[in-house]
Amino acid sequence: MRILLDECVPRRLRKSLPEHDVRTVPEMGWTSLRNGALLTSAQEQFQAFVTTDRRLPSQQNLSEFTIFVVVLVAKRNKLEFLLPLVPELGKALSDPTPGKAHFIERPQSSPTV
Repeated sequence: MRILLDECVPRRLRKSLPEHDVRTVPEMGWTSLRNGALLTSAQEQFQAFVTTDRRLPSQQNLSEFTIFVVVLVAKRNKLEFLLPLVPELGKALSDPTPGKAHFIERPQSSPTV
């Protein structure tokens, strides 16, 4: 699958997705594009868009796009905070649903009693 990483996602995350063709927004020369234009351009060449921008789904009508949008929810958008989400990301990419956002976050640990 061809995946585009938003510029807010560390490019080193691609090493955790070796079975996919992963590019970044800067590599594509799209850093100046706003979200709507970015998704329009991305859907022509990619099947999935991975971001940490939690506001994207409320700012864009994702049903207008044919690209699968995955939002990684972590404390920070540093690689060490995102790596624990990769197994769930892999599962989501195996069954993509274009036109809506799929949120992936680390489950909260249960408090000890």
